[in-house]
Amino acid sequence: MIEIIVPGYRTLHLQNLVMDYNGTLAKDGHLLEGVQPRLDSLKDRLHLHVITADTFGQVKANLDTMFCKVVILSAENQAQGKLAYIEDLGRDQVVAIGNGRNDRLMLRAAALGITVVQEEGAATETLSAADVVVSDVRSALDMLLFPKRLIATLRS
Repeated sequence: MIEIIVPGYRTLHLQNLVMDYNGTLAKDGHLLEGVQPRLDSLKDRLHLHVITADTFGQVKANLDTMFCKVVILSAENQAQGKLAYIEDLGRDQVVAIGNGRNDRLMLRAAALGITVVQEEGAATETLSAADVVVSDVRSALDMLLFPKRLIATLRS
């Protein structure tokens, strides 16, 4: 678990990290460089979950050596599926990271929602649903590894 006390905001008790795959952890189906070592550093503190439609069909092969639970959603009602998933985990214990329109509901509902704006961009609805917006998933993961960065962004 990661506990982060953010003055003037709230105290976060995070147990689960739920991440989108394509556009967030991966580009064109391939895991981005530098993501795996960060996830390896977080795996002892958070339960890792990847929830995706798996557009390129490569998520399981790319994450087979990592300690992540992978959930592949059908093409229909993905936003609702992602929301239901974090609600089942307990939204108050979830940090969610994503970029697509289908991530907006989970980001809004999570204790901490982070939108990444990388080469695939980010949906405007998803930007407004997040607590934090970063330019790279590595920066998002680093905020969990180095919580003072997150505190500096969210404190009042």
